[in-house]
Order: sequence, then structure tokens, then C-alpha cells
Amino acid sequence: MLTTRAAVVEAPGAPFQVQDVTLDGPRPGEVLVEMVAAGLCHTDLGAQLGGIPFPLPGILGHEGAGVVREVGEGVTRVEPGDHVLLSYISCGRCGNCRGGHPAYCVTWVPDNLLMGVRADGSRTVHRDGTPIGGRFFGQSSFSAHALADERAVVKVDADAPLELLAALVCGAQTGFGTVWNVLAPRPGATLAIFGTGAVGLSALLAARQLPLAMIVAVDRVPERLQLARELGATHTVDTRRDNAAEVLAELTGGRGLDHAVDTTAVPALVRTAVDALGVGGRCAVVGAPPAGTEVSLDVQGLLPGKQVVGVTLGDGDPETLLPQLVALYQQGELPLERFVKHYPLAELNAAAADMHEGRTIKPVITFTN
Repeated sequence: MLTTRAAVVEAPGAPFQVQDVTLDGPRPGEVLVEMVAAGLCHTDLGAQLGGIPFPLPGILGHEGAGVVREVGEGVTRVEPGDHVLLSYISCGRCGNCRGGHPAYCVTWVPDNLLMGVRADGSRTVHRDGTPIGGRFFGQSSFSAHALADERAVVKVDADAPLELLAALVCGAQTGFGTVWNVLAPRPGATLAIFGTGAVGLSALLAARQLPLAMIVAVDRVPERLQLARELGATHTVDTRRDNAAEVLAELTGGRGLDHAVDTTAVPALVRTAVDALGVGGRCAVVGAPPAGTEVSLDVQGLLPGKQVVGVTLGDGDPETLLPQLVALYQQGELPLERFVKHYPLAELNAAAADMHEGRTIKPVITFTN
């Protein structure tokens, strides 16, 4: 057992409160990680507000980065002293996992979002002797130490800056994977990205690696649109003053887009993204609104071969995709420092407010143990 400090959410809508908690030691297949940093994502805020029925009180956080301190029996991926990123967990046995699509593991939703316990029902974390929710995405990394499932752990170079690389685990993995793995645009294709937060900018950076004819960034925050231009957008659309549908039609000469990515989860923008597609166009929807959110579509407009596809974490295998993203960062092709801002654990609520208000693109929480 290990006593450590963690940000606990008491009930839906309650703030993060830094408290002492007690972690189990690692069981077979588990890894104890001393955290260096953890990214803050809208999925964390959705669970904090009760939009995801994670058991509260509990510990959130699913973009961890740290150093392995102890491993359980049978762990082969890492050993003590390794620097690691913490991603999602999957069973490794179902057809989707075996087929290279662990983001669509048949047990993904209960294991990563809903249960807060091990598969056998046992708890990993207690407060004052009472069990609380843990294992969010197999890690619950808003804690100075995290007990992670081995399948959530990806080893990185010891000299890689973990305080920046934490931003890769969900947001960048989603943006890059959606463009590379799911849409896979052909040379000369056109792409529009709705929303230029961490996921949207990552999608833009992925698109910049490809020989596309047009990359359009759509947002309502001028500073983010300026950053999108600096990072490779060929065109931008400011929805405060421009009609996105009209601008996209003009930019494509009336042919419509080949591809679109919606990161906003705003129903009206999802509709705009789909309507803006041309013949055979594809729209990837990656934003996660509250359960029950609906979008109305023109069914007849879908008949010319348009496709709408939902995407989880870029349909990427973390053990394959994350090292690729680390390499891009090391080569100067993924300038994380342009949209990451650091906050100590004690300022997690301020980080959440800044992200919600658009003052920060990607908050990353840092730990001092």
C-alpha cells in the first residue's frame, strides 16, 4: 500500500480536491507509475460533471506520463525506471483487439469509463479506509502515483520531455489517428477541421504531413485560427463573421469537401460538416457531447456516397501510434509547446476553467513529489 496525493471529485459537478489517498500495490499485469505530468481533456470534465457515469467520489485523469516504480507479476512491457506514457486499456483478446483495433475493444466502455474497479471487482484506491473510484482509462492519473494496467503503458525514451508528451496521449492520438488511420486522404484531397483545440490542431498537424490540396480550419476564436495558419492551415473560417457552409462551398468550387473532422460535438457544426461534403466525402466525428445528444441530417443528401463515421482515439493502437508521435515531436514536426500550458496539481480547477473558457488550448498538470 502507498499513500499519495490525488485530485478527488466528490460528486457530479463538484470541484477537484487534492487529498491523501492510498493505492494498492501492483497485482499481476499492473504497473505503479510515479507521475510527472497528466494532460487535462474534455472527457475528464465530462466525467467530473456527471456526463459519464464514472463512480464518484473518484480520481480522473487519462493522459498520464511518468516513471515506472514497481511492476506486478508477469509484466513484460516495462520495468522499474522506464519512462512511460499512460493511455487506454483493452482486453487484448476480442476480435477487434486481435485485428489491430483496440480502441474498439468490446469491453472498452466499461473498462475505461464506467467501472472504476478491476475486472474482478476489487478496488485499487481508498480514502480514509473507504474505497473510491479509480482506474479511469486504466490509470486515474490525476494523482502523484498511478496504478496502471500494463496494456495502458507505453515506454518512451528516457530523455523525452514527459511534461510535454502527456499532451499526446488522448488529444494528439485522436487527431493524428483520425486523419491517418480513418480518413486516410489521398494526395490532392481537401479537408476541413471543425474546432482548433488540441484535437483539431493535432488533426491539422497530421494533415500537414500529407500532400493535400487544402486544409481548412474552422473556429470562432481568432487566436486559435491564427495559430492554425501558422501550423499549416491553407485557409481559415471564422464562424463569428463567416457562414462556414458558404465559404467551404466557395473554396471547393462547389464540389464539396473530400473529408471533414468535427471535434466540437456541436450538433449544428456536425450538420454543417456533413452538408459541406462532396460526392463520396467522409466526415469523422470525434467530439464527445453529453449522452443523448442528437444531430439531424438531410438523408437525401447522404445518398451521393457521403459517410459519417464516429472515431474513438483515432482508431490507433497506442503501442504503435504514440512512439510515432514522440518521434515527430523529436523531429520538430509536432510543436507541442505551441499549445500546452502547465499547471500544478493544486491548480487543476483553474486549468479546467481556462480550458472551458478557451484561454488555454491544452492544460497539462505537473507533479512535484
